[in-house]
Amino acid sequence: MDTHDPVFDQALQRYLDGTAERADLKLLTKQLLKLLVAKAPGHAVEVRVPPYGAVQCIEGPRHTRGTPGAVVELPPELWIDLALGRIPWSDARATGKLRASGERTDLSSYLPLV
Repeated sequence: MDTHDPVFDQALQRYLDGTAERADLKLLTKQLLKLLVAKAPGHAVEVRVPPYGAVQCIEGPRHTRGTPGAVVELPPELWIDLALGRIPWSDARATGKLRASGERTDLSSYLPLV
């Protein structure tokens, strides 16, 4: 992957080596969420990766107050693996660690991001 960002690349290498620390997970999560927003702009779905980030993406009705109608929530490691194409969406759903509710929450057509 050519991100043109040596800090990202170093964090990614540590992740792939199994030596990533909390700061690496945070950096990777936030950068990959930014890539998702760039690939699928909009406000119809909120993707949450606690405790590191949440974004709104995918075209459709805009969410403005309260709990969004479409939410995807998953842990950082699972998000990173999905974004990198290390695990397909269907397998991620089968883990029970990914929660997706509402319309347009199947992100498989946007993944992998890199």
